[in-house]
Formats: sequence, structure tokens, C-alpha cells
Amino acid sequence: MGHQVIIFDFSLIRGLWEARVKKNKERQRKEKERLEKSSLEKIKQEWNFILECRKKGVPQSKYLKNGFVDVDEKILDTYGKTPQLQKKHALSDEANKERSKFIFQLSGEQWTEFPESLKDQTYLKEWHVNNTLIQVIPDYIALFQDLRVLELSKNQISHLPVEIGRLKNLKVLNVSFNNLKSVPPELGDCENLEKLDLSGNMEIRELPFELSNLKQVTVVDVSANKFPSIPICVLRMSNLQWLDISSNNLRDLPEDIDRLDQLQTLLLQKNKLTYLPRALVNMPKLSMLVVSGDDLVEIPTAICESTTGLKFISLKDSPVETIVCEDTEEIIESEREREQFEKEFMKVYIEDLKERDSAPSYTTKILLSLHL
Repeated sequence: MGHQVIIFDFSLIRGLWEARVKKNKERQRKEKERLEKSSLEKIKQEWNFILECRKKGVPQSKYLKNGFVDVDEKILDTYGKTPQLQKKHALSDEANKERSKFIFQLSGEQWTEFPESLKDQTYLKEWHVNNTLIQVIPDYIALFQDLRVLELSKNQISHLPVEIGRLKNLKVLNVSFNNLKSVPPELGDCENLEKLDLSGNMEIRELPFELSNLKQVTVVDVSANKFPSIPICVLRMSNLQWLDISSNNLRDLPEDIDRLDQLQTLLLQKNKLTYLPRALVNMPKLSMLVVSGDDLVEIPTAICESTTGLKFISLKDSPVETIVCEDTEEIIESEREREQFEKEFMKVYIEDLKERDSAPSYTTKILLSLHL
């Protein structure tokens, strides 16, 4: 039997989740305070300190005084660092320092454009630019032939330059929650791309057919846009394992969706689907299917009774009185922020389901449990 998990109201679940997180944090705080005052915690701390001292060859006379353990970290610093350990730490620090040389990071609303000095650092392998007011990606990005990761989420970027297609070694492209309305066909030339995240741009309606060339892509996230259907190019990404096309304008799914025979997770919630094609049953690796239930009038019985271990999650979007939490009154300020919040919630919920050895065949809004 497959696992069908039915959630009756997303906003209600969100309220339950937030309340549970708050309650759990308070419980953890009290437990931490209790342990700090407990003698057992002190004994445990002393025992761990003794083990560490023995491991690093610290003489017993240095940490035992009149039968009591002197828990002083300076002892470990003075006696515990052998030449081998010092060498190991030095090598580790050097490796981290060397790696940081190849990563460019930028954050903060004070930035409205990339610094001029960036064009001289063509050896960089990663860009991480978040939460800025930058609108334009410079054309000279084509010079960064060693670039592996281009992480540009939560900015004000309005378009991708055609030069992005010259980044032959690019593996990760994340331009989520920007102001994109389209994607250049040249992106299809990034033949080594493995992850593509275009979520939260709110206005993208289609993808160029040239993206069919992205045969190495395993993750595509185009949620929170305006796609009327799954793009043809996505159906031709033969290695695709994760597809999130939730919060769009889908009215139906293509009958040949089963050509995505490597797909494991398919997120379809918050669309306008009225039925699910039977072809979904023919997808051998599909293990997680999420839909919104209110518009659905036809669901193949085989999906709910799948013997492949498929978890079929139906989010019921009917208006129900929501739970208001004290800490969340200001969380949702705009549609974009709401989408981002709900994406984070779904990610936690899906990970929670995957971590369970077994899932209930039927879960109501009262019995939903998240291990946070």
C-alpha cells in the first residue's frame, strides 16, 4: 500500500507548526537549564574532560588536584597540542583559508551593483550574493570560466545576461526570489548544470526549449511563478530527480510525464489541477507526490494504492479558521514572503516524512506530527 497523507488546511498546519516550534524551544530551554544545574551534567563534563586529557597525553597531575578535576581548557591548549595535532590544525586552517580565496560573498541592501574590483577576480569558483538591491548581472561574468556555483537569491535581478551560457563549468544556478520574467536560451549551453532554482520570481511563464540540453540537471525548482504547464524542456531532462512546480497556473499534466523515469519528488501543490494522469503510476522512482486537493475531481486509484512506497500528500486548501500565534503576526507581509515561508515549511515536512521508518496510511490535521 502507498502512503496517503492528507492535510486539511495549509494555514492551519502552519499555525500548528509554529506553535509547536515555540513550545519545543521553550521545553529545550528549560531542559538545558535543568541539566546545567544538575550534578550529573557536571560529572559528565568532568569525565569527558578527563578522556580528552588522556587522549592528548596530558599528565594526570595537571588536571587532578586533591582528588578534584580542574576543568580548565588552557590545560588542553598547553599540553594537548602535539606537533602532529598542531600540524593537522594548521593544514585544516590553511585549506579553509585557501578555499575562501575562491568564494565571493556579498550581502546587504547597501549594495545596488557589483563592486568594480570583482572583474579582476576571474579565478573565483563561487558567487554568493543575497539580500541586496542589485538589479543587473554584469556582462563580464563570462570571464569567470572556473565558476561552479552562482547563488544570487533574494536580490532585485530583472534579467539574466546571455553571457551566462559561456559558464561551461557551472553546476548550481540559484536566482530565486528575484524579478525575472524570462530565461535566455543560452542557459542551455551550461551543459554541466546540476541544480536550477528559479523559484519565487512570480512572473516566469515559460522556459526556452534549448534548456533540453541540460542532461545533468537533477533538481529544478520553478515554484511560485506563472507556468501554465510543465515546460517541454523539463520533460527532456533525463536525469531529473526533484521537480518543484508548485504555486503556478497548471491546469493539467502532460500524458508523457512518465518519460521522467528518474524523478523521485514531484511537488504540484497550489495549482489548478482537476485530475492526475495515470502515467504517474508508470514512474518507477517516484516516492513523493504533493498536490492540492480542492480542485481535483479525479485521482487514479493506483496512485493511492501504489505498492512502490509512494507517499501521496494531498493539501486541502479549503478556508478554515486559522490559528494565530503570537510570534508570527508579522511573518507574512507579502505574497513573495508567504511563498518563501511555505516553501521552508514544506521542506521541513518532507524531510520529516523521509526520516520516518514508516508513515501512517492516513493522517488528519489533528494527528500531524513534525519532529523539530
